[in-house]
Parts: sequence; structure tokens; C-alpha cells
Amino acid sequence: MATQPLPAVLPADKHRLLVEMTRGLDAQALHWVSGYVAGLAAATAAPVAPVEPEPSTGAPLTILYGSQTGNARRIAEEFARRLRDAGLPVRLVRADAYPVRELKAERLLYVVISTHSTGDVIEPPDDARDFVEFLTGKRAPRLPELRYAVLALGDSSYPDFCGIGRLVDERLAALGGQRIVDRGDADVDIDSIAAPWTVSALDQARALLADAGTPRLATVTPLHRAAPKVSREAPFAAEVLTNQRIVARGSGKDVRHIELLLDGSGLRYEPGDALAVWPVQDPALVATILEELKLPGDAEVECGGERLALSRWLTERRELTALTRPFVAAHAGRGGHAALLELLEPPARQRLGELLGSLQLIDLLRRYPTDWDAVSLVAALRPLAPRSYSIASSQAVVGDEVHLTVAHWNFQSGTEERWGVASHYLAGLSAGDRARVFLEPNERFRLPADGKRDIIMIGPGTGVAPFRAFVQERAATGAAGRNWLFFGNPHRRTDFLYQLEWQQARRRGELARLDVAFSRDQDAKLYVQHRLREHGGDVYDWIQGGAHVYVCGDADRMAVDVHQALLAIAVEHGGHGADAAAAWLDDLRKAGRYARDVY
Repeated sequence: MATQPLPAVLPADKHRLLVEMTRGLDAQALHWVSGYVAGLAAATAAPVAPVEPEPSTGAPLTILYGSQTGNARRIAEEFARRLRDAGLPVRLVRADAYPVRELKAERLLYVVISTHSTGDVIEPPDDARDFVEFLTGKRAPRLPELRYAVLALGDSSYPDFCGIGRLVDERLAALGGQRIVDRGDADVDIDSIAAPWTVSALDQARALLADAGTPRLATVTPLHRAAPKVSREAPFAAEVLTNQRIVARGSGKDVRHIELLLDGSGLRYEPGDALAVWPVQDPALVATILEELKLPGDAEVECGGERLALSRWLTERRELTALTRPFVAAHAGRGGHAALLELLEPPARQRLGELLGSLQLIDLLRRYPTDWDAVSLVAALRPLAPRSYSIASSQAVVGDEVHLTVAHWNFQSGTEERWGVASHYLAGLSAGDRARVFLEPNERFRLPADGKRDIIMIGPGTGVAPFRAFVQERAATGAAGRNWLFFGNPHRRTDFLYQLEWQQARRRGELARLDVAFSRDQDAKLYVQHRLREHGGDVYDWIQGGAHVYVCGDADRMAVDVHQALLAIAVEHGGHGADAAAAWLDDLRKAGRYARDVY
């Protein structure tokens, strides 16, 4: 490498060291070094105005995704890979990194977006809020030259299935865009819809770009195919090390601390990630459903190219504890149930939501008796999907283990017990058993890269799980920033999850502050949002000093109440008006300093 002129800002001895260090490095290594040095410069420089996003790379095809739990990201990344393998130039971009001013210049756009349902309300994923707001607002441009397709992800156990994807699809059409592939509405068995949709989208992209004379990229076939890694399709059988109840006798809850061994999996996770578990149904429930329908469990059923006994379909492959709108529709039509058919009409949307949230399959079968044959039943039931749990450990501390905090969700229906499939399955595992798992990264819920930053963690109930990982990681890496935890549950005596660990962390200085809210220990109910307001001055000072705020747990009520509490704090202690407080909190979100992992 030729010696460059000596810059005035660099002393001669430092310049010689730089030349020696970089001599012989290839382009990839030099790029890494330049990025590293630029990061150091950014960390020591005075604050500057935000840099505008880089413009389009010139790729004629853009894939834009909005993902709450990582599924839309996974599908979008796989679609982009297939396009590149086909030699097509493509730009893959997360919705919150997309420069919306470029929308009017797009000619070929594929959108993969999930619907985040909170009770009866649908919302975009957190990373797609700004994009959806822009698209549906007055500033959205006319798009007469746009050709597009939308893959919507959702959950048919909610009434407004794939509502956000449908909104985006219809809005793009209203702005003049030409739909080139019918919208795909994927349920939790995502790949049954996503796979054929991506095939159609790939074919359309090939045809459209060929017609436009777009040059193909060179493709390279690897000499050796890499061994399959752990994934949704190829989960790892993790051994159970510990399954311990961590609430006291007399608690109204059953919460488990579960430790799994990942030795041999090659899985590496970060605090904030989730572990997905493939559950199996309780054999007693399967037997009850077979008895109710008077169907033989050993009847052979073929579906989707797979042939299994009916009992195995119901145990390993089909959803039995969550009702869905499509199954209710099939059941109503098959049995001619006028009351159910009425619930499927738009005016009864709220009542349908109440039915889907309160009844399970066995309840529907008993309340509205209907004849089913084995083949039709398997075809009508939704495929069983994995459930995700926030990881409650730092790999820097536990090595080849992963820890989960699982609330066994169950309740009584008359004299019978009902439960959630995954938590019931996990609660029943013993040491030595194995569970099929895979990793779901969550890039939007990460600790600050700068360990000097303070963090405020708000995690009532099992929402505290990722914050156990956060505190472990910050202690193991020697992060200098302060940690403040807000935790809540019904009773201190019975429901103080990880109480001893938090107290030890306080003594060691790993937790600077710990504020708790036990809602049923006094006459007036007390929740984490009340504690936030109580310490609002300090909360605001921490945030203004650069702290990151994290919220994990219930989306329907807690996350909404915490959001309102933060707005109130901005008004009371920051002197903001209502609109300015909303903008302040929104700016924190855009800067990655207000992150939520809610469900």
C-alpha cells in the first residue's frame, strides 16, 4: 500500500503504526477497520444532527418488511435470498429504515408485514408504525407506476385477521399501485401460505425484470452445501436440566423457571432474543376430542403429503386450545348453526372476538354438536405452531444453557381444566426430557452498545424474564451504566419472581434501583405504571441523561398504561404539552431508546 501524505491531525508515530497495522490487509479487513475507527470517532464526537438515510442502491426491486416477533423478517430475508440466487438485484430493508420519500420512485415493491393484535385493536409492528402512518396519511404520493405485492402475517384467533397487511395492500392500490400478486394472508402456520406466495412473487419478479431488460447478477453454486442449522424447520432437541416452580405455595399462579441444555446445537443468543418451542398436545385432551366426535384415533389420514394416525395429527400437528375464525366458519357451515353464522357477520365482530377468546375447541364441539370425519377435521384445524418465550439468561453467564420464565396458563371451565398448549407442555416436562427449540433473534430489543448508558426496565410478571438476562449480561461485561428495574405482580409473599437474585444484585451494585408494585397487597390496586409516576422526576432525569427504556409483558393493558405513564411524566416533569410529550416519546422509539417486547 502506498504511503499517504501525513495528515495534520495524526502524529508521526501514530501514522507509522497505522501504516504498519494495515499493511497486507485485504479489502474486507480494511472496511472493517474503517468502520471500527469511525465508530470510535462517533463515540467521542460532539452530538450532530441525525444523518439522512442513504438513498436506494439502484436495485429495481425492493422488499420492505415490518416484523414484531421476527417472522416477517425471516420470510423477507429468505425471499431476498431466493431472488439473489436467481440473479436478480434486490434491496431488503426494514420498514423503520426505509426512506419514505423514495416510495414515489419505487417500481417493484414487495411488502411482508405482520399484524400486531392487542385485544380488539390491531396495530402495525413497532418497526413499521412510521411507514404505515405515512402510507395512510395525506403526504403519501400517487403511485401510478408502482407494481407491488403484499404478504400479510397474522393470527386467525383474532377477529381482524391480517388487518395491517390488508390495510397496506388496499392503500397501495388506492394510491394507484398495480397489484401483481394476490395478497397472501398467512396464519401462524406461516409457511403454508408464505411458501406458495414467494414462488408466485419470484416468478413475477423474473418476468417483470426480464421485460424491463434488467441485467442478471452472476450466481455462484457452492461446492459444498452447508450442514443444516437449527431452525424452525430443523429444531434442536434440548435437554431439560431444571423445571422449578418459582412462586410460593398459595399463589394464584404457576410460574416455572426452566433451564435447557443447548450443548451441541451451535446456538448463540443475545439478551433480548426469544426461544421458540414446538409443543405437543396433552394426550388426555386428544382422547376427549376423539371421544366427543366418536372418531377412531388410529384412523389413517393423509394431508399435505403426510400420512399419520388421527391421534398423532391431533397430538403433534394441530391446534386444539386456540379457536380460529376459519374453523368456526367451517364448523358453522358444516353443522348449519345459525348462531355461529351470525357471529361471522361484520356487525358481530366484537362478539366473535369474545367467543374466540373464551372457548376452546372442545367447548365449541360440545356447545354446537357437528359431525366431522377424520380427513375433514384435520384439513379444517389450524396447524400447530411454535410458541416463543423471552430468554431469561445471558450466555456470558450460563454458557450452553438457556433459561425461560414460563407462566402455566390454565383455568377452570366448569369442572374441567383448560390450558395453553405450550405452557402446559413445558410445565409437564421433567429433568432429562427434551423439548424441540430454535432461536428467534430480536434486534429491536437489544442492550445499548455503549455500556455507559443507563437502562430502565419495566417488566411485571413474566415480563421480567429478559431483564434477568440484561442484568446478568451487564454484570458479566462490566457495563458501567446504571440498571433500574420496575417489577410487579399480585403479592410480594408469593409472587416476587427471582426475589433473591434481585436482592443480591442490589447488594452487588448490579441493580442501582429496584421498585416493585404488588397490586393486591393493599386496598387500592398498585401497578408498575403507578410506581413510574411516583418516581417520575427521576425517570425523566435518567431518560434525559441518555437512558434506554425497555418494556416487556402484557400488550393489552400493561404496555398501554406504561406508555400513558411515560407521556404523563414528560408533561409533569419535562414541561411538555400533550403533543410535545408524544413527539418526545416517539423520538425515543425512533432512536432505539424506547423498546417494547409485548404480547
